[in-house]
Amino acid sequence: MVDNISITPGTAIGILVLLVLLSMSIKVVKEYERAVIFRLGRLLGAKGPGLFFIIPFVDTMVKVDLRIVTADVPEQRTITRDNVTVGVDAVVYYKVLDPEKAVTRIENFHYGVLMLAQTTLRDIIGQVELDDLLTKREEINKKLQEILDYLTDPWGIKVSAVTIKEVKLPETMLRAMAKQAEAERWRRARIIEAEGERQAAKIMSEAAGFYEEHPVALRLRELQTLVEISKERNMVIVTPQYTDSKFGEMLGLMAAMSKEKSPASPATGKTS
Repeated sequence: MVDNISITPGTAIGILVLLVLLSMSIKVVKEYERAVIFRLGRLLGAKGPGLFFIIPFVDTMVKVDLRIVTADVPEQRTITRDNVTVGVDAVVYYKVLDPEKAVTRIENFHYGVLMLAQTTLRDIIGQVELDDLLTKREEINKKLQEILDYLTDPWGIKVSAVTIKEVKLPETMLRAMAKQAEAERWRRARIIEAEGERQAAKIMSEAAGFYEEHPVALRLRELQTLVEISKERNMVIVTPQYTDSKFGEMLGLMAAMSKEKSPASPATGKTS
């Protein structure tokens, strides 16, 4: 038979220390993370994702997230090229491409990107006019993204997009823009009205020429107008006297047709 194994206090302490060292040496990083390892202060490299080992008390580790980070740039009060004070805020989307550079080239790359975005935003807004700021946001966003991407490239960071969220204008400028928009609407309305009058005058001139060449057509048009007027109640229609007997016959025929259409409200016609 095997004798019972007795564990002395020294052995227990040794096993405990070994377990603690083993737990300190085993590291796990996620798929979207990297671990930058320093051994005695010197850069050893980036490891991960998954399981790896380090030497306790010798190696130090800094975790870096490789996912896209959304940084909200607070409102920046600045003056445009045409001397208008505006407040502009934006959003910056960036991610770490090189974890080693992001850790060794700058102390805090998150704070660095945010400060750089604020100063760049003020510089770009100061170079454009207010109308361009309001109508050409896509171009300004692209220009901001290119500048930030170029400046952060030595840090191992990629700026994927910059978006201007809101442009705040002074109240006086808002009122002036509202007046300008209203005046523009009135101008368009007057132009449309004048164009309608011109087209109507042109068509009426053509109709007058046609009636001049065909007098009978003018009389038929007059009869049609009389029929339409005769549909109203309690109206007296006064028409000029015509010597043409055929026209009188046509007038009587049109009046009879009107009475047949509206027997409850006949119209009375007098000839002077």
